[in-house]
Amino acid sequence: MSEDFEGTKDDLDKELPKGSEGHSDYKPADTNDANVKHQLSGMYQNWFLDYASYVILERAVPHIMDGLKPVQRRILHSMRRMEDGRYNKVANIVGHTMQFHPHGDASIGDALVQLGQKDLLIDCQGNWGNILTGDSAAAPRYIEARLSKFALDVVFNPKTTEWKLSYDGRNKEPVTLPVKFPLLLAQGVEGIAVGLSSKILPHNFNELCDASVKYLHKEEFKLYPDFQTGGNIDVSKYNDGERGGAVRVRAKIEKVDNKTLVIREIPYGKTVASVCDSIVKASEKGKIKIKKVEDLTSGSVEILVHLAPGVSSDKTIDALYAFTDCEVSISPNCCVIDEQKPHFLTVSDVLKKSVDNTLALLRRELEIRRNEILESLHFSSLEKIFIEERIYKDKEFEQAKNMDAACEHIDERLTPYYPTFIREVSKEDILKLMEIKMARILKFNSDKAEELIARMKADIEEIDRHLANIVEYTVDWFRMLKEKYGKAFPRRTELRNFDTIDSTKVVEANEKLYINREEGFIGTGLKKDEFIANCSDLDDVIIFFRDGRYIITPVADKKFVGKNILYANVFKKNDKRTIYNVVYRDGKEGTHYIKRFAVTSVVRDREYDVTQGTPDSRIVYFTANPNGEAEIIKVTLKPNPRIRRIIFEEDFSQINIKGRQAMGNILTRNPVHKIALKQRGGSTLGGRKVWFDQDVLRLNYDSRGEYLGEFQSDEQILIVLNNGEFYTSNFDVNNHYEDNIRVLEKYDPNKVWTAVLYDADQQGYPYIKRFCFEASSRKQNYLGENKNNRLILLTDEYYPRLEVVFGGHDKFREPLVVDADEFIAVKGFKAKGKRLTTYTLDTINELEPTRQPETPQIPESKNEEEPEILDPDHGKSESDILDELTGQMKLFSDNDDSKEHETT
Repeated sequence: MSEDFEGTKDDLDKELPKGSEGHSDYKPADTNDANVKHQLSGMYQNWFLDYASYVILERAVPHIMDGLKPVQRRILHSMRRMEDGRYNKVANIVGHTMQFHPHGDASIGDALVQLGQKDLLIDCQGNWGNILTGDSAAAPRYIEARLSKFALDVVFNPKTTEWKLSYDGRNKEPVTLPVKFPLLLAQGVEGIAVGLSSKILPHNFNELCDASVKYLHKEEFKLYPDFQTGGNIDVSKYNDGERGGAVRVRAKIEKVDNKTLVIREIPYGKTVASVCDSIVKASEKGKIKIKKVEDLTSGSVEILVHLAPGVSSDKTIDALYAFTDCEVSISPNCCVIDEQKPHFLTVSDVLKKSVDNTLALLRRELEIRRNEILESLHFSSLEKIFIEERIYKDKEFEQAKNMDAACEHIDERLTPYYPTFIREVSKEDILKLMEIKMARILKFNSDKAEELIARMKADIEEIDRHLANIVEYTVDWFRMLKEKYGKAFPRRTELRNFDTIDSTKVVEANEKLYINREEGFIGTGLKKDEFIANCSDLDDVIIFFRDGRYIITPVADKKFVGKNILYANVFKKNDKRTIYNVVYRDGKEGTHYIKRFAVTSVVRDREYDVTQGTPDSRIVYFTANPNGEAEIIKVTLKPNPRIRRIIFEEDFSQINIKGRQAMGNILTRNPVHKIALKQRGGSTLGGRKVWFDQDVLRLNYDSRGEYLGEFQSDEQILIVLNNGEFYTSNFDVNNHYEDNIRVLEKYDPNKVWTAVLYDADQQGYPYIKRFCFEASSRKQNYLGENKNNRLILLTDEYYPRLEVVFGGHDKFREPLVVDADEFIAVKGFKAKGKRLTTYTLDTINELEPTRQPETPQIPESKNEEEPEILDPDHGKSESDILDELTGQMKLFSDNDDSKEHETT
C-alpha cells in the first residue's frame, strides 16, 4: 500500500488560480500604487509550491529506482566519467560534479563524505572521518576516492540509462542510475524537505540478497535494520519501516567488575562524545551515581564507566538505558520519489519495487546483448560469403562505374544466400563489406570464421534460455552478489527484545523526603523535619489525610499539601501488592466501615476519598502493607447498656480487596471507643511467581521464559556460572544476570550437588565432591582457588551414578561405575573432594539413578513459628475495661467535655 503526497506542484497545478505560472493573463500588482491591495495567496501558491516541489523532488528525498538523492547520483555519475582505476582527489571530484549540481561545492563534499563513510559504493583513501567518534573528514584536497568494485558491477550501464540535460544544458546526466540492487535499503537515507521528511534505516547486505531471492520465489520475507555502529535493536514495533513505527536501539554494556562498566557499541546516530556527555549530564542531575567516564575509543568503541562505591552495577545499567543516549528510539519514515511524486511505503514495498526493477534491467541488458550478437553474427555471415566466394574479384565489381553499381552487384551475388541470413541485407551492410581491408581478406581463415559463428549462435541460445527463465537468472544474480561481496557485511546489530525500563525504579534515590505534619508541608528541603524515605526527583508521593482524602503529588523541594496528614510515602505506580487496610467512620456519628484496597494509578494532584464523602467523616484505623499483609484488630465500643459485648475482634484477611472507591463492609453501627492492633498477619496475596527470560537475561512476573517457582519475601535465587562461581540474589526484576549461566533456580539450602572436576593442584586428576551451596551475594567458587581447575560434570541428582570411561594408554580398561553417595560424603563446597581415579580419563557419563530419595515427612504444626499476638489492653478483663470506660465517661460528663475520645 502506498499513500500519495498531496502537496506537489504536479498535483496542484490544475487547482491554481489565474495569475499563477503558466497563465498568460497574469499581471503583477503595481507596487508603487498605494491604493492597490496586494494579494499574497497567489504568490504563496505559486512560488512556495514551486520551491517545495523542487526541494522534495530534486534535493531531499531519494528516488525509488536507484535509491539516490540527486546530489549522490551526480557524484557517482561524475566519478564514473573520471574512472580509470586510480584514486582521484576529492576536490577534483567535487569540481567535476559541479557541472551537474548547481548548489555549490560544500553540499557536494558533504554528500561525498557521507557516501564514503557508508563503505559500500566508494573506495576511500585518507582521513574520511569517523562515524563512531564524530570526527570530520580531512579537507577535500587531502583525501582521495574511487568507485568500489561493487559500484562498478551494480550501478552503471550507459546502454540502459535514461539521460536528460544538466541544469545548464551543456552536459547530459542520468535521470536515474540503473542500479541492480536494493541500494536504498542497504545504505539508508535521511532527508528533510518542505512539509515532509524521509528516514529509511540501513539494512544488512546479505539479508537483502536473501529477501530478494525469497520475493522472486514468491516466499514471505522480513527485513530488519542493521547499523554500522552495532548495538542491540528491538524491532517489535518496526512496522516494516512504515511511518508510525519505531525501533529502540541500545548500546552494548558489559560488566568489567562490580565497580566498572564498559560500553562496546553505541546506538545508531550517536557518537562516543554524545554518549559520554549524556552520561555526565545524567550524573550531574543525580540520575545515576558514577565516579567518572573514561573514553578509550580508538579503532572500536570503548567507554569505561567507573561506579561510585556501594552502587549496584545492575541498577546502573538500567539507569544508563533510561537516562542517557545508551538507548534511543528511532522512528522510520519510508518516503521515496516514484513517478515524480513522493510516496510513503513499507520496506517490503521498496524491496519488491527494487527487485522488479533489477529484473527489468537484467532483461533489458540481455536483450541489448542479444541484439548486439545478432548484428555481429549477421555481418560475420556476410563477410564469410563475401570473402570465400571472392565477390570482391568479380569482373563486374571491379569494372563498376560507381558505388551504386558495385553495391547492386554485391547484392545480386548475395541473393542466393538470403535464406541463411538473420535479417535482410541493407545497403549499409554492403558498404561495410566494401570497407574490409585487403590485409584482413588475406588473413581470413574459414575454419576460424565458422568457429566464431558457432560461438555466437551458442551465446544467443544461452541468452534465450536466460530470457525464458529471467526469474531464476535474477535469483542467480543476487546469489552471485552475496557470494562475491557478502563476507564484508556481517550483521553488526543484534536483534533482541527489550524490557521497558521504568525510570522511577532505576533512578538513584539521591534525595531525602521530609514532612512537617503540623504546618502541612512536604518536600526534600525540610531538613529539620520528620524523615519519611529516600526518593528521587522523578518520584511521586501518596498522602492520606485523617478526613479520608488522599492525593498523589510529585516530589518537590517544599510543597504545602494540607494539615492533618495521616500517612505519607513514596508512591509506586501500578503496584498491586501494596494494600491499604482502613477503618473509617461515615460522618460525625455514623457507621464504621472496614475496607482493603490498592492504589495503582491516579491523576496527579487530584483529590480522592477513602470514605463516602460525608462531612466530618474520619479514618480511625489505617495501615499500609507492602506485601498485602492482613492483621487482626481489637475493637472496643463505647459503653451502652443495650450492648452485651463491647469488645470484639476483626480479621482483615476476611475482607476482600476491592477498588479504592468501594464503600467497604460494615464493621459496627455503634460508637467506637478505640481500635488497636491485636495480631500481625501474613500476606494474603501469596508468594510471587517468577520466570527467567533467557533472551534478556532478566526475571519477570509476566510468564515469559522458564518458570522458577513461587517466592516468599525472604526466598532467594541460586546462580551458578560456567567458570565455577556462584552466588544468590533476591527475585527483583531489576536484577541483571551474566550470559554464562550454568544453573539459575530457586535456592534450596538443603539441596545436595555433586561435582566432578580436574584438580590442577593434583596433577590434573579427576576429583569428586558433594556439597550444598551457601547463600551469599558475594561470588564464590566451588571449583577451588586454582583458576586452572576445570569442571567435568555438575548434577543435582540425589543419588547420582557415574560411568568413568578410560582413554589413552588405559583405554583397554573396563568402564568404572561409581555410586557418588557411597563413594563420598556430603561436605562443604570448599572441600577438595576425593580422587576418582589415577588412570587416564576419556569421559565421564551420568547414568540413570537406581534409587530415589524418600518423600520427606511434613513437620508437625507445633513446630511452626507461632504468630506474634499483641495485647493492647495489657491483660485487663472485659469487666475491668467496662468499669474503666464508665468512670471515664462520668468524668467527661462532670467536666462538660464533648470532645471525642478515640485513638487512631
